[in-house]
Amino acid sequence: MPTLLDYRRRIRSVKSTQQVTRAMKFVSAARLRRAQEKAIEARPYAAQITEMVRSAVARMEAPQHPLLARRPEQRVLLLLATGDRGLAGAFNANAVRRALEFLRSHRDLQTQIIPIGRKGRDAARRQKWNVAAEYTGFTAKADFARAKEIAAKVIELYEGDHTDAVYLLFNEFKSVMTQKMVFEKLLPIDPAELSKKGASSQVDYIYEQPPEQLLQGLLPRYIAARIYRMLADSSAAEHAARMTAMDSATNNAGDLIESLTLQMNKIRQAAITKEIIEVVSGASWSA
Repeated sequence: MPTLLDYRRRIRSVKSTQQVTRAMKFVSAARLRRAQEKAIEARPYAAQITEMVRSAVARMEAPQHPLLARRPEQRVLLLLATGDRGLAGAFNANAVRRALEFLRSHRDLQTQIIPIGRKGRDAARRQKWNVAAEYTGFTAKADFARAKEIAAKVIELYEGDHTDAVYLLFNEFKSVMTQKMVFEKLLPIDPAELSKKGASSQVDYIYEQPPEQLLQGLLPRYIAARIYRMLADSSAAEHAARMTAMDSATNNAGDLIESLTLQMNKIRQAAITKEIIEVVSGASWSA
């Protein structure tokens, strides 16, 4: 049976853990604000460059570009965005589980994966997935330069005929309490799908360059913008998930401290009662 000393040690230990979780919650809350601003700012840019690509494609009778080439899907590439650290609830586990489901459903095809984040990289190594490239160390803070680096690798694989389709899998930031798992197709770019997205806002741009020349520069930027939006949303979602998890852990630690304190007081009260009974019994015996 635990003694009073055991309970005091346990309470001190839980209080120390509570201080750590509370501090991590405040740190995540501060980082979330900046990450949320980046995620929100990235969306209009991605939407606008999509509209420009749609407009350029609409001016061409038969658009020709390596990123528009459509091939039978025999080789598939998945970009998986996770975090570099844990303690974020089910944030990383949900992404890895969804990736595992995707790869299992495409087991008849040649699959490759590009994990972004240490948790995704570690899962890929454990599962012995076919890794085309890996990127770590920046998931807590989205960086457009790294998005361009990843985009260049993806474009190299697609234009080099090493893959027939590219998909994105990441947690989209909705609110502090809500992160939505998003699965999107990045390549090949479908001109018909672009036209559908821009159907409600037809803009007649005036271009100095021919549409073919303009498309050569726009499409790589379009890929980089899509990947940057994925990184920004995933970063904000990670900080939100960690803040929520640490807040829950802090509250649970408080509940545990109350429970341990109650048990400790019961044992102390029982010890005091026992001593009183012994004193009374001794006095009665003496009388």
